[in-house]
Amino acid sequence: MRHIVAVQTVVTADEANREPTAAELDAIDAEMPLIAAEVDLLDAQIAVLDRTPSDLDTRRLRRARRRVLTARRALHNAAPVVPAVGA
Repeated sequence: MRHIVAVQTVVTADEANREPTAAELDAIDAEMPLIAAEVDLLDAQIAVLDRTPSDLDTRRLRRARRRVLTARRALHNAAPVVPAVGA
């Protein structure tokens, strides 16, 4: 049986130098409204896992879903337009 191994040395950075770049931090910052909305939706979904949702729970879930969709739309609309390859 032949073993498959890497022929080249590892090219990943040293663990001590794995700080996020400014661009990565900016991307996270831009996505924070969506992340927060998704966390709220997850909280609402967890709250009704073991019971039948009441009217208040249903409204909370619906509002949370709308916030996620709104945040996704805003993030998508704010994204820079990249021209298609070959266009």
